[in-house]
Amino acid sequence: MRSVFTAFLLFTAVSCAHAADVELTRVWPAWRSAESFDRISEYFDGQENTGRHAVLRTQPAARAGYYFLIRAKAAATTSGIKFVLKIITPEAPEPKTYTFPITLGPKEAVFDVGLTGTDWAGRKTHAVAWRLSVINAEGRELASRQSFLWSSPAP
Repeated sequence: MRSVFTAFLLFTAVSCAHAADVELTRVWPAWRSAESFDRISEYFDGQENTGRHAVLRTQPAARAGYYFLIRAKAAATTSGIKFVLKIITPEAPEPKTYTFPITLGPKEAVFDVGLTGTDWAGRKTHAVAWRLSVINAEGRELASRQSFLWSSPAP
């Protein structure tokens, strides 16, 4: 009887841990111009059409900026989580941190997370290093990706 109870507890723990699994399948950083977001439908109704992408910007009124195209999914629908982006730029050696609330589900979701307006210096500026994490409401990291230089030790 004791072994059955232990097996039940182990199965429950594995199932619960698996339910919160989050996967960042791909992260592509790149500059995007404001025009790259234009769609023909916007000329008719004046509303930005992001298609199936969720577009999250540090300054929503500004479209041009340095974006991270992120493909992510969760084992089950997960709300109350957020992207935490830490980025080092050529202007400063200390990382800047940006937070974006999100919801993930079992289908792969695509996010354009942008540092826009005065949060990015311009088209010719590239990130020195970056780290993207998915953090739950309790502050626990569920998944992360980072650039090669983020993991390199300081000289």
